[in-house]
Amino acid sequence: MLKFFYKYIVLKFPRLVLALLIMGMFYMGYQATRLEIDASAETLVLEDDKDLRISREINDRYETQDFLFITLTPKADLLDTSTLNDIRDLKTELEKLKWVESVTTILDVPLLESPPKPVKEMLKHVPTLETPGVDMGLAKNELLNSPIYRNLLVSPDFKTTAMQVNLYEDKAWNDFIKRRYRLREKQKDGSITPKETAELARLQVDFKFHRDRVRAKQHDNIEQVREVLEHHRDKGELFLGGVSMIADDLVTFIKDDLRYFGLGVLAFLIITLWVIFRQKRWIVLPVITCFFSVLTTSGLLGMFGWEVTVISSNFISLQIIITMAITIHLIVKYRELITANPEASQHELVLESVLSMATPCLFMVLTTVAGFCSLLLSNMLPVINFGWMMSAGIFVTLFLTFLIFPAVLILLPKEQPNMSFETRFRLTRFLANITERSGRGIIVASTVLLAVCVVGMLQLMVENSFISYFKESTEIYQGMKVIDQQLGGTTPLDIVLRFDEQGGGEPPAPQADASAADSPEDPEEEAAGDDFEEFDEFEAEFEAAKGKAQYWFTSYKMAQVERVHDYLEQIPEIGKIMSLGTMLKVGKTLNDGEPLDNFKLALIYNELPERFRKIILDPFVSVENNEVRYSIRVVDSDPNLRRDKLLKDIRHDLINKLELDEKNFNISGIMVLYNNMLQSLFSSQILTLG
Repeated sequence: MLKFFYKYIVLKFPRLVLALLIMGMFYMGYQATRLEIDASAETLVLEDDKDLRISREINDRYETQDFLFITLTPKADLLDTSTLNDIRDLKTELEKLKWVESVTTILDVPLLESPPKPVKEMLKHVPTLETPGVDMGLAKNELLNSPIYRNLLVSPDFKTTAMQVNLYEDKAWNDFIKRRYRLREKQKDGSITPKETAELARLQVDFKFHRDRVRAKQHDNIEQVREVLEHHRDKGELFLGGVSMIADDLVTFIKDDLRYFGLGVLAFLIITLWVIFRQKRWIVLPVITCFFSVLTTSGLLGMFGWEVTVISSNFISLQIIITMAITIHLIVKYRELITANPEASQHELVLESVLSMATPCLFMVLTTVAGFCSLLLSNMLPVINFGWMMSAGIFVTLFLTFLIFPAVLILLPKEQPNMSFETRFRLTRFLANITERSGRGIIVASTVLLAVCVVGMLQLMVENSFISYFKESTEIYQGMKVIDQQLGGTTPLDIVLRFDEQGGGEPPAPQADASAADSPEDPEEEAAGDDFEEFDEFEAEFEAAKGKAQYWFTSYKMAQVERVHDYLEQIPEIGKIMSLGTMLKVGKTLNDGEPLDNFKLALIYNELPERFRKIILDPFVSVENNEVRYSIRVVDSDPNLRRDKLLKDIRHDLINKLELDEKNFNISGIMVLYNNMLQSLFSSQILTLG
């Protein structure tokens, strides 16, 4: 059947075959324009990762919004008038952008210790750097030493500051994510109805459309932010960071990889082909085959809506390599035949080359596809899709190569091969002689090498720094390095601590709390000599707004909060920690070194101005859910960082050293999701090898 196909169709009507292929290429070229790139965070997490669900719940509860991060190292002093004016101007320009909700800078944060004031006075008027007459010396000291701001808002050398550009929340995006997750859970457990299955399919299409529209807007917004920064670069060193910016730049990087890496591989192979074969036909024919194969595969991916990710961005270069390998097999076979049978016709030579190599190339393709199909054992959807993409691409390569090679070659005149390379290149003969004379030595050396490799494999660690993915010349690397080493770390980690009945979940009776407050044993009241007279004017407001907060702040809970905070602070790989514990430490300063009592904590929680609450309280306390959140940043570039071990050690110590019930805390965040991905990739490699 195969012989009939080639003898009476391909070799008899080569021009018709090529015309059909060219027509198909135009269609596939159109479909290839629909090929899209996905560099979202979802491509770097596991399918059905329970930690992803927990992370989303925490982000929703604490209203964690997307933001861009700007670092500024001014030429002048950080608190110099010119620097503050430039920060003010930069903030004003950024806030005019359509997608920017607000900008937080050193000008906006509350100065709670400049100078320290009683709680009552502080709540009346919370100063900032914009407040007339603020003491700049005290402000600098607070920014450098406050548990809230040090290593977060300013660097330890007081030369660099950070600005947070808060972006408007995309409620439609969050709604899509929640609905899709709910339907996928039903699909997974088999409880999904036909109507819900159709809804999920529609949702996927709608979500993709919305994502592409938002991505285009985000790109425009990031470009606008960069334009604003460009106008201020003469005032100092500026870097832009943030998840949105990284995802947007990754799309650009992937496009460049698809374009330049594929062309680079092709150019290298063309040079190699010329060095080996020294004939134009053996350069042009493989290039044509590679072009048709890559274009067809790209068209198929665009047609079926498969998207290129960071993981699959090298599919073009891989396909060029595989296509070139199959084509070279056919070229070498043809050259062997024409050298052995110089009198044979071109028709006989082409037919014999194709038929004799069909079975070996099929086996080669099948084994290669089997290797890529092993990627389907991964838990990461981008890795699974990469396996499918390459498997489909390799079959496309086999089909097109065995059509294009005979159809083009039959139209060319017979030409004796240039064998100069084989005459000069002695490496294969040299290796053959070694194999022939030293068989036992090769086996012994291979056995020793295998043992060394096994020992090396056992030393492998699942570890990789995200910052090392990028060249030092990129803005992503430079910005992340500044944030990582000067501003408290880059990789977010969240710990949520819940309180049970034992931890004071039930509010005590109001009378009991008041009685405790009036107790002469209270050290602060003994020193002050009054019964909270300084709070009398707040009583009416507080009683109206107190809600559950008045009884939520108990000594037991605050002790737990501080214990966990202090434990986390002593871990070397952790940079900055923000939590209610941070506020408790500041409270001691405001209260003459004494811990704030429950009443004062509740008063601050209720009476602190909303714009300041959003910065120092709301992201870390949820009275309604009876829990607190620790927002942690891990130093990604720390050479001693072992992510999996760090997470396991934290979990172990929270349970065994701090005696927390495992059900009362969650560890989540990008750090956990990234580690899950690394662990999954490692196990996937083992399964793939198997």
